[in-house]
Amino acid sequence: MSSDVTDQPTHRALGLTDDEYEDIRTTLGRDPNHLELAMYSVMWSEHCSYKSSRVHLRRLPSEGDHVLVGPGEGAGVLDVGDGIAAAIRIESHNHPSAIEPYQGAATGVGGILRDIFSMGARPIAVMDPLRFGPLDDPRSRWVAEGVVAGVSGYGNSVGVPTVGGETVFDPTYAENPLVNVLCLGLMPAERLVLGRAEGPGNLAVLLGSATGRDGIGGVSVLASAGFSDAEADADKRPSVQVGDPFEEKRLIEACLELLEGDLAVGVQDLGGAGITCATAETAAKGGSGMDVFVRAIPTREPHMEPFEVMTSESQERMLAIVEPERLDEVLAIAARWEIRATVVGRVTDTGQLRVIDSDGTDVGEVAEVLADVPARSLEDEAPLYHREMAVPADFDARRADSPDALACEDAGADLLEMLADTSWVWSQYDHMLFLNTVTPPGADAAVLRLKHPGTGEDTSRALAMSTDGNHLWCAVDPRRGAAMTVVESVMNLATVGARPLAMVNCLNFGNPEHPEVMWQLSEAVDGFTEALDAFGVPCVGGNVSLYNESRGSDIDPTPVIGMLGMVDRLVARPPGPTLVEGGRLVLVGALPGTDGGDLLAGSRWAAQQGSRGTGNLCEPDFGALEVVAAAVRDLVGGQAVPAGAIVGVHDVAEGGVGLALAEMVARSGEGATIARIEDHRALFAESPGRAVLCVDPEHLSEVLAVLEERGVPTQRIGVAGGDRLSVKGLFDLEVAQVTSRWSSALPDALDRGTTQG
Repeated sequence: MSSDVTDQPTHRALGLTDDEYEDIRTTLGRDPNHLELAMYSVMWSEHCSYKSSRVHLRRLPSEGDHVLVGPGEGAGVLDVGDGIAAAIRIESHNHPSAIEPYQGAATGVGGILRDIFSMGARPIAVMDPLRFGPLDDPRSRWVAEGVVAGVSGYGNSVGVPTVGGETVFDPTYAENPLVNVLCLGLMPAERLVLGRAEGPGNLAVLLGSATGRDGIGGVSVLASAGFSDAEADADKRPSVQVGDPFEEKRLIEACLELLEGDLAVGVQDLGGAGITCATAETAAKGGSGMDVFVRAIPTREPHMEPFEVMTSESQERMLAIVEPERLDEVLAIAARWEIRATVVGRVTDTGQLRVIDSDGTDVGEVAEVLADVPARSLEDEAPLYHREMAVPADFDARRADSPDALACEDAGADLLEMLADTSWVWSQYDHMLFLNTVTPPGADAAVLRLKHPGTGEDTSRALAMSTDGNHLWCAVDPRRGAAMTVVESVMNLATVGARPLAMVNCLNFGNPEHPEVMWQLSEAVDGFTEALDAFGVPCVGGNVSLYNESRGSDIDPTPVIGMLGMVDRLVARPPGPTLVEGGRLVLVGALPGTDGGDLLAGSRWAAQQGSRGTGNLCEPDFGALEVVAAAVRDLVGGQAVPAGAIVGVHDVAEGGVGLALAEMVARSGEGATIARIEDHRALFAESPGRAVLCVDPEHLSEVLAVLEERGVPTQRIGVAGGDRLSVKGLFDLEVAQVTSRWSSALPDALDRGTTQG
């Protein structure tokens, strides 16, 4: 890309500011050439450098006794006992998925898998928190179908189960969908490996696919700008990578075999910024340098320029640092798994990342050095911005506009409008691969048997995972909304009998050049920090996705988290969000209203009434909420009462008690008669830290005694059974009406007209 084409200086065309260009000149002591500028542009992009968010992310707690690897590596790694380590990571592929939904989502899955096995862990489960525009918009339906097909097409083919996630449809994502993907992997703790290029003379071996022009700049370019119109966005499609799940499967097996054989000093995924990122990161982290032989890199298109080769984000590639005497063993493993393995560089002690016009066989004075930059300047010395922050001008006015004053004309109709079964999404995923999945998608949290990755021996324990985010809460108050999201995740884990171990986050926000957006991000980080400190949960990694805007309009702040939990003793499959005839319904947790907060602020019901972003969220009482979560966890897990005493359980969050009850009715086909919900505010309030329990009547007294002893606010609200869902004084619906709406809402919407946008 040259200035005579763009009518602007090359560095600006590549996304670098004038100040950044001057910083590069100062670092090099000269003017950079085009290749060097391209390398700096991708490495100093928001996606790779977090230059607008690093200053805020440092406030998140990241340490704990069981944390083996925290933020900054390919994945966070935790000691989960029995000599087993768990690697967990969440990433976004928002912008590529908006341009090319199938490949954007598919390569998002591929990238997160490589993050996990680059640490030495075998990926065992994926979750996909997804957000799209409204279903009455044809383009949003097209994007949704393409993304779901991409997740299923890649995950199913590569052989890693997708065990849960979220699917949200809302106007704020109409032109800027959010495609976040979480992956969990397991390994023997001693197999943990980090992405380090250490040992001068060691070889950089590129494993996997050839490098193409698909994905040049990739997310590092797409994630640094919002969207304008469909025609302009179509021009960005060459920046979207193309995935090959079968190559990925072979790459997984080959990499794990060479790590099992201790044949690599370090391994690094080629994700954002491609070969530039992998070589710069490994060299910088190892305190070394690297020479890259650009003509040795296999390409699948003719006449690729060095800047194309170095910045392409073509998929299914890994970089392994190998001692020369082990090279033949590495090549033999690659041949056995039918993947390419090519020596493309050599570790040096210079601290410089050099790109040499060579195939590696003629490195000498005759080989031209095409780029020569300090490795640390690409990886560790990217700009750090303290961007301007500003409270939105209408913040106080919106806080004063309480949605609690809104009248409710027909609570039953409002409730039915909220119902939508997302099984159309997860039914396309194979969630039973490895036969570890205890709870299928659709429960409050996924549960996976914890087996030793070396022997397959069952530990009688389980890992649980939940992904959560709530843009409606955060649009009201990003600090309290983020804190409430943590509480929701803790409660989701509690409903399957799990205690929280660690969190990862995906911070999806608008344009960081807008002061209000940076205020939202900073406030969300502080909300996370307060909640994580209170629960004693570390944040071991994450991702920041900025410039989520279209036509100058920012999305609602959407921090999404993935929470990993431990079931200390798996005695039975958790009951899930269901009802059993004759079961006594007990609501646990307090309904706040005395701290000045509004019950309906940020609620789904308020948004339906046109009151988005208004009111004042309740302040979470973390001490009280921890007591509730621990009680639910012990009741479900059979620690406090006999196993089977709790026959159904559902977290209360979006849609309040009303939606929680309706979903339990729809899933079970059992009705419920509710006598003790005061009004529509109590029905639809989304105050965190509550759950509905369906209790076996023979054990009701024991359950109530445990709750009373622990000081958990408790209310008996009704009984399960019958063919109606009835809430005294508010509505009376047929079970058939509830289940029909729940099961048909999404399929009917997707079948409405064309899905081609």
